[in-house]
Amino acid sequence: MTKNLYSLIFCLLFTLQAISQQTLTGSIQAADNTPLIGATVVATNAAGTEVGTTSDADGRFSLGLADAGSYNLNVSHIGYTAYSTNVEIVSGKNADLGAIILIESSQILQSVEVVGRRRKDYNSDYSFSGSKVAILNKELPQSISTVTKELLSDRQAFQLVDAVKTVSNVAATGIYNHYNIRGITQADDGQVVNGLRTRQYYFLQPITSHLERVEVIKGPSSVTFSSADPGGTVNMVTKKPLQEKRGEVSLSAGSFSTLRAAVDFTGPLNEEKTLLYRLNAAYQEAKSFRDLVNNNAFLITPSLSYVPNESTALNVEMIYNNSVGNLDRGQPIFGAINGEFDINSTPISLNVGAANDHYKNNELLFTASFSKKFTDNFGFNAQYMKQTWEEDLAEHRVDGTAVDIDGNVIPTLARLRYDRRQQFWETDNLSAYFNYDIEVGNITNRILLGYDATRWERKIGSGFLRARRYLTLSGGQSNFNPANAANFQTMVVDGVTMPVPAVPHFNLENPFNGARNTNAYNLAELSIPANLNTSGGIYLQNQFKVGKLSALVNLRYESFTDIFNYKKSEDELKTNAFVPRLGLTYEVTDNISAYATYLEGFQPHTNTVSLSPTAEGFFWAASPARFDPLESSLKEVGFKGEFMNGRIFANLAIFDIIQKNILLGDTYDLDNLTTRGEQRSRGFEMDISGYVAPNFQLVASYGFNNAEIVEDAIEEFLGERIGGAPQHNANFWGRYDFTNTTLRGIGIGFGIQYVDERYTWYNPTYSTARVLLPSYTVLDAAIYYRPNNTKMQLTLKVNNLADETYWLGGLNPSRLGPGAPRNFILTTNYQF
Repeated sequence: MTKNLYSLIFCLLFTLQAISQQTLTGSIQAADNTPLIGATVVATNAAGTEVGTTSDADGRFSLGLADAGSYNLNVSHIGYTAYSTNVEIVSGKNADLGAIILIESSQILQSVEVVGRRRKDYNSDYSFSGSKVAILNKELPQSISTVTKELLSDRQAFQLVDAVKTVSNVAATGIYNHYNIRGITQADDGQVVNGLRTRQYYFLQPITSHLERVEVIKGPSSVTFSSADPGGTVNMVTKKPLQEKRGEVSLSAGSFSTLRAAVDFTGPLNEEKTLLYRLNAAYQEAKSFRDLVNNNAFLITPSLSYVPNESTALNVEMIYNNSVGNLDRGQPIFGAINGEFDINSTPISLNVGAANDHYKNNELLFTASFSKKFTDNFGFNAQYMKQTWEEDLAEHRVDGTAVDIDGNVIPTLARLRYDRRQQFWETDNLSAYFNYDIEVGNITNRILLGYDATRWERKIGSGFLRARRYLTLSGGQSNFNPANAANFQTMVVDGVTMPVPAVPHFNLENPFNGARNTNAYNLAELSIPANLNTSGGIYLQNQFKVGKLSALVNLRYESFTDIFNYKKSEDELKTNAFVPRLGLTYEVTDNISAYATYLEGFQPHTNTVSLSPTAEGFFWAASPARFDPLESSLKEVGFKGEFMNGRIFANLAIFDIIQKNILLGDTYDLDNLTTRGEQRSRGFEMDISGYVAPNFQLVASYGFNNAEIVEDAIEEFLGERIGGAPQHNANFWGRYDFTNTTLRGIGIGFGIQYVDERYTWYNPTYSTARVLLPSYTVLDAAIYYRPNNTKMQLTLKVNNLADETYWLGGLNPSRLGPGAPRNFILTTNYQF
């Protein structure tokens, strides 16, 4: 009885609140009556209380106002002049303002991103990373694909690899933060955050709870990012403070013992709204379908913005990221039998690690961004980033195939090695430029003159303990040579005589993953030489526009210095490069533009030591900066369009990428390596995103590339596909929200991803075996429930709905990257 009484009281109170609330509605349109999606609408009463929202796919908005009285209504949208008016709300009566027309502005609101994106849909209509300053994507003569935080949330993409899977011509090469973009496999270490490069290994996936959007800038972007991969660059843009108060709490639980929590708070800290804050934090405890793999993470990112007036802006932000888990080296399979590998010879869960292995990363990032307009057409902008990164590793991993005393491969045994490693890295980035705008009639010039500097240091004290290969009679460790079998210790297992390994073999037929006594290993002490890389680049850029034709012209000069064995017997080497860009855009109609671009890029070989098969021998011995840097070029033409009154954005691109100066030769014969290697990728792609209807939005993409090895030290690779490159990939994700009375508050999501067959990608000259991984199609689905008149949403996402067995990619036969079997995640979000 008491329970029923409480329920009745609750219903009465809820009804009274609903009755007492007035609704203010209207629509936001451009001068041509096109609905403006994502316009920010904020109503403020005399007491300073704010209520805000954004316009939907029809440009409409609705504000629930608890109190009657006078309100000041402010409407803003990027690229348009802000609108303000006073509205009188009568108690108990709703008000409709009809159409509010925003006038297009020639000024982009920010030159450095210090205030966050207000839109709440799958599209982001601008980017800073393509040209240093904010530019509308439709005006940029280059393909950029954007994954917004709304798409990340709807797809429950908590890690970066899940975020970029909807982008055309992007394919994960395995289970790490590493991708093949437009047919070219990434070779540059580190990540790009807010347009600045960080340095860390690629083994653990970054989480996305603090990201506003993920941008994939296609093609070499050295004019913007200095050293850059030819296929493209993934740029993670963090959430920035907002002028309106918002908050969100998210709790998740799911398969593989996954538990997550995240918070996001933002708003003004003073009445003038000149001091803004944002605080994001996330925590995850998770295991995996892979044996003995954990992925625990803690992230906190406070951010402050100070915008005292229209001419000055400052943002400071800190990212602390602590990850604890295991370094998953992938699924090993049986050795080749008659030259053929069987990828089903071991279960996809198989991991050779031990229970006492671990991998710990600790990262701290500090970023400051400053913008100052001295006049309406002259300003200064600067960014500085400081990063520290540490790793603590203990791991067992496959070191090759096991052999008997005659050198014959034993396919059911994997030879292991054991490493305990610690490293300490430090990175500094500075980017500064002056901008000067000239406008005469219908001719405009936006000129930039800037300087970028980076400094990356691998600190003294890095090193590790290692056991690998086979034990000699003298107690040393060496590769086994059957011709000198008498020099090695031997053992007999199941009647087979074999050399004694430094680390006991892993039995693929009878795996053991318990704790291993690593104190019994004959561990060698090895130091990792300290290293210092510095670079400086000066550049000139002009965005020129006359009528419907615009051009983006860049020239950059970059100098690079590498000091190997820093602060000891230093080996200093220098190199430099000129990097041009020429891009043209023509507005064919008001909604469609055509573009063409030519880009060049470069990568010093020092930046590729961890990921380039031929450069790995330099890690211990010397600097690869003695060689001319990797060079790349891009020729691209395409179309960009907005359709259905701006609801749908589409990009079609045709491209031709060439990468040259790849190191060729014996990986460990450093003196005889040459820069004759070449790869080429040609193809096309299409990306579509937006609202098909006010309650149905989607993203879809298709990519094709013909990625070919033109010149290589391994003769049988000539003319073959580049490792890690699928020829076709296609993706779709859509969300549909029901609007009829019966199902109101319920939405459904559905996704499909197709990836064509591709080879494993890591093939130094001493290990030429490649595995052809099969194509796969994976289905995902979600259901959303948002109770009426609440700001809570429940999401149930099921990944790999059909329980497909598939492989994302792989380095080599002992390190395949299987995809997860069917799994689910249940999330509760509350916004306020």
